Amino acid sequence: MLSGWGGIAVPGREIRSEDLEAITRDAVLSRGLGRSYGDSSLPPPSRREVAGTVLADRILSFDPPTGMLRAEAGLSLRELNRLFLPRGFYEPVAPGTQLITLGGMVAADVHGKTHHRSGSFGAHVSKLKIRVADGRVLECSREVEPDLFRATLGGMGLTGHVLEVEFRLIRVPSPWVWVESERIHDLDRFIEALKEAGPRWPYTVGWIDCLSRGRGMGRGILSCGRWAEPHEAPPGPPTPRRRPSVPFVLPGWVVNRWSVRVFNAVLYRSHFLRRRRRVMHPETFFYPLDAIGHWNRLYGRRGFTQYQCVLPDAAGHGAARRFLELLTRRGGASMLCVIKDCGAEGPGLLSFPRPGISIALDVPIRDETQSLVDALNELVIAEGGRIYLAKDAFTRAEHFRAMEPRLPEWTRIRRRWDPQGRLRSAQSVRILGDQP
Repeated sequence: MLSGWGGIAVPGREIRSEDLEAITRDAVLSRGLGRSYGDSSLPPPSRREVAGTVLADRILSFDPPTGMLRAEAGLSLRELNRLFLPRGFYEPVAPGTQLITLGGMVAADVHGKTHHRSGSFGAHVSKLKIRVADGRVLECSREVEPDLFRATLGGMGLTGHVLEVEFRLIRVPSPWVWVESERIHDLDRFIEALKEAGPRWPYTVGWIDCLSRGRGMGRGILSCGRWAEPHEAPPGPPTPRRRPSVPFVLPGWVVNRWSVRVFNAVLYRSHFLRRRRRVMHPETFFYPLDAIGHWNRLYGRRGFTQYQCVLPDAAGHGAARRFLELLTRRGGASMLCVIKDCGAEGPGLLSFPRPGISIALDVPIRDETQSLVDALNELVIAEGGRIYLAKDAFTRAEHFRAMEPRLPEWTRIRRRWDPQGRLRSAQSVRILGDQP
């Protein structure tokens, strides 16, 4: 069986090799570390084998003066950081986990705490080496096969197998992060503070209590960061964090509305100072999802889904409040509710972020999960927003079409390169109507 991080599993297996060109020749899909939450890295019902990329992780070239790096698609972000952060280089976009491959970063066009300034990962990719559906291996970029390049960024692996990625690392003054965090008492003030922080801070992110109501709805903690200067940083480099791990799958009743309410209250009150300033370990700041190993086991055998949407600035601050009101009214409970400020739309044709507020929350899978996602999607459509495919497991095809006006152009490009629909996934069968 193959499963996503949220626990959804299908019959299947990975074929792994250091030779990606060989194992992708007849593969229906490529898969990295399998950390996408839903079914985007799972094969369709009729095909059980996917190409596993993690053994193809060589660094092929690096130019220190420019920071330009070229590597195989199976290289993980954790390994990249291990090698380059002590040398003063860091990835231009840091998602919430470093347990992701470069190929996965391209397929999902990942974003992070710096999207309001730096955009998604695809904005920093200069070239891709891809095997397309007819077997050819070619390079694409903004100048060479630009349509294929744009469709691949955020294309969930459906336009071709990514073999190599070329992008530019950024220089950092030290490997430590200077962080200022603030406790904020309500949602409207939280969004105002998030927007105000953008021009001053390269990294911004917030946690909000999605179960609080009334005047305290959306209370939370806003964290802003920048790279620490050498005189601000500890003398030595940060050592890798030792992570506790959830040893077994917990009963499904552990994460419920009441346990989440207690957790949220404790987390909010633990920030007992209104404002805190400190130097932080980069793993603590950038990769909170990696702090506990196998944390997905907290949600029981049925697993969980993460719902992430972006509500455009044009919808106003009230859109986020309407979203949380609907969530609490429908009984949604999430220990992890992250809010970020998104900047300009990226070059990827299905890239998720656009100018607005992104909200991401974990939802334990229950009998009512499908109806909850349906209701949230209908609100997001009404507000002019969209959802993130890398997290999705329940969105219906008609809802995705309604929220994604770029889909016809992306589909046209995809069909030009794969007219027979050879490259597909469990997710593409569900939301794009591909053959099972």
